[in-house]
Amino acid sequence: MELQPLPLDDAQPVRDEERLDLARLGPFLREALGPGEPLEILQFRKGHSNLTYLVRAGAREAVLRRAPFGASVKSAHDMRREYTLLSALQGLYPKAPRPIAFCDDESLLGARFYLMERVRGVVLRGSGPPPGVALPPERMRRLSTALVDDLAALHAVDVSRGPLATLGRPEGYVARQVAGWIDRWRQAHTDDAPDLDEATAWIERHRPGESGAALVHNDYKYDNLVLDPSDPTRVVAVLDWEMATVGDPLMDLGTTLGYWIDPDDPEEVRALPFGPTALPGNLSRRELVERYAQGSGRHTGDMLFQYVFALFKIAVIAQQIYRRFREGHTTDPRFAMLVAGVNILGAQAGRAIDRGRIEALG
Repeated sequence: MELQPLPLDDAQPVRDEERLDLARLGPFLREALGPGEPLEILQFRKGHSNLTYLVRAGAREAVLRRAPFGASVKSAHDMRREYTLLSALQGLYPKAPRPIAFCDDESLLGARFYLMERVRGVVLRGSGPPPGVALPPERMRRLSTALVDDLAALHAVDVSRGPLATLGRPEGYVARQVAGWIDRWRQAHTDDAPDLDEATAWIERHRPGESGAALVHNDYKYDNLVLDPSDPTRVVAVLDWEMATVGDPLMDLGTTLGYWIDPDDPEEVRALPFGPTALPGNLSRRELVERYAQGSGRHTGDMLFQYVFALFKIAVIAQQIYRRFREGHTTDPRFAMLVAGVNILGAQAGRAIDRGRIEALG
């Protein structure tokens, strides 16, 4: 059976509350993109974190990224750091988009921002295939295998030399992650969440040692991958590097597991918009770990802590966004329901703890 190409990920009109002042921004964009056709700004509206826009001048395109309005965790939205990281990855990791220009003049947008190349391709969002598009088992098997193989390749990048050698502090990384995300939870919580409170206590008691140092993405999942539209089993770019650093690679694998839903997960977990991981043909969480161990040569252990911590971290991210919505910093209606997702993730973490060991991965 010949498989049809998948539709390209495209931008939409900008949300009213997230519009950019083109009159102020125009001179900077002209200097970066050159003179010529009128400027147009659209928005990639599917993300939940940093704001991402498409800047177009005729056939020339670039992507603009800035922190969300009302963001309180500045370290998670450091545009200078993200731009510097992408610059350092050029020639080392071919799937990192090329940065174009950085702006630290906050008077233009009210925040720092940068431009990077637009990589055209397919981004899989939601739990099912795009309308009218087939994602049969053989395609999903190859794609999920490519996903984990590329994660292993990312972790093989040499971080001992050049600019990457000064990125992050790998020694003590796990301890800092645990302490930092627990602190974020305590600052961001708004509603009772007993499952997350219990997961917090379990995480503090079961923190493992370090497994090594590697370049970690910290948000590696289907909707941060750009796929070749003519061969959607090939990853052509990886997006959203705001949380990348040098740290423990198994914690990074754990984040991918946290976003990975298996077909036998509870219905409410399968309803989370984490990508089409439960479609037939996908590797399971257990198979994902096994494939990673084979490709990377790393000893993964049972991965229970990393999985539980990832669920906790994703819940905290959702809680932070929900708090911004509740405090009126954004009116995006998607964010009103995030508090329900926080509770679903907390319950999934509790089930994993109760089942224990590798069985938690399915």
